[in-house]
Amino acid sequence: MRSFKLRLSDVEYQFKETHEGNRITPLLGLGRKKNLLNKVVVALVEESKESLFICTPYFNPPYILVRALSKHLRKGKRIDIVVGDKTANDFYIPPEQDFSTIGALPYMYEQSLRKFAKRQQWAIDNGQLNIHLWKHGINSYHLKGISADGNKHLITGSNLNPRAWALDLENGLLIQDETGCWKSQFEAEQAHILEHTQRLYHYSQVDTLQSYPAPVKKIMTRIRRLKADFLLRRIL
Repeated sequence: MRSFKLRLSDVEYQFKETHEGNRITPLLGLGRKKNLLNKVVVALVEESKESLFICTPYFNPPYILVRALSKHLRKGKRIDIVVGDKTANDFYIPPEQDFSTIGALPYMYEQSLRKFAKRQQWAIDNGQLNIHLWKHGINSYHLKGISADGNKHLITGSNLNPRAWALDLENGLLIQDETGCWKSQFEAEQAHILEHTQRLYHYSQVDTLQSYPAPVKKIMTRIRRLKADFLLRRIL
């Protein structure tokens, strides 16, 4: 398996590359060192001149991405993040159903979101950071991707989390729309996504550990006591 992963980390899509006009670039990434997909994500954030529109089902970004997003905000630029409410998570277990350990995952992701929102509350207050919680009945939310300045769009399978950035084989399509021919379609898609969201105006709107169901509270308290949350964030 180690040999197989080493070979995969050197693999790239074969295509005829162009450097001018509208273009679509297929990307592949595995591991930390040679991961072109991860580098493109960071570059999209760092090179964005005005705004970012980010979709991710689970909010647990790696440190390098958090740092890039924070720097983006400090420069006065805007970020919209659409993230699934914990009840729209694939692993969410309603209180009336039998609970299993995997059901604690949505709550762990929610606490990661709360921590980020608390640190960036100043940007939420001035309208630079807009966090949209997606929830629509019993449907789950699994959108992933980034749009930068309305003319660069990354459609990817990556959850933008430590596991995807270090352990998983991920791919994506980078769409560069220099002439704006796809602009209206992307704007319509984003508006459609936002139809079932609620904007977060203060980090206190996100539930705390004390409000969670007893089985979830028990598991998460144990994780904190063992100081295992740092390790879990790297593999989830």
